[in-house]
Amino acid sequence: MDWIEAIGYLGTALTISATAMSTMIPLRIISLCASCAVITYGTLIGSMPVVLTEVIQMPFNAYRLWQMLRLVRDVETAADGDLSLEWLRPFGARRPFGTGEVVFRKGDLADEMYYVENGVFRIPEVGIEVRAGGIVGELGLLSPGNARTASLICIEAGHALCVTYSDVKQLYYQNPEFGFYFLKLTSERLFQGVQTMKRPVISGDII
Repeated sequence: MDWIEAIGYLGTALTISATAMSTMIPLRIISLCASCAVITYGTLIGSMPVVLTEVIQMPFNAYRLWQMLRLVRDVETAADGDLSLEWLRPFGARRPFGTGEVVFRKGDLADEMYYVENGVFRIPEVGIEVRAGGIVGELGLLSPGNARTASLICIEAGHALCVTYSDVKQLYYQNPEFGFYFLKLTSERLFQGVQTMKRPVISGDII
């Protein structure tokens, strides 16, 4: 076996290793390394189809790797104090809500959370308003039976970014580090809610 074949076998080994990865970031890194090895091998043996296939795949793997690294960075930042879920925007769908519309009721089956872009939403059970930049509905992912722990009503027309729990779970399985920081972020939200309920009610708190 000469050194050219060795490069080809290296590319094969890396490709097989990538398929065995259970988390997304290592998979993308190994896939990029495999593509480099296979492109080198294809160039040396003059096989343009092999080179072309890997050249097409590399940008996709590189973009997904960048996307996941950015996601982990932003979630870590959020968990350290910035509790905005702005970083979930690429994974959600923008939805309009009209004044008086009931988004969900207490006890309903929960399957998504909401990031408020504009408008005003109210949680009637505790008299809390959720405005632009606010997050609501994420605790349903952790509640028994995924049941809503409170209701949400739109009191001023606006838009909210809806992120399904299935997307959140997919991100969790793709990258355990994301899951760790998301749970930390959710815990911070829970503690904020507890503190809000403990503070005295003053004029303007409840509409």
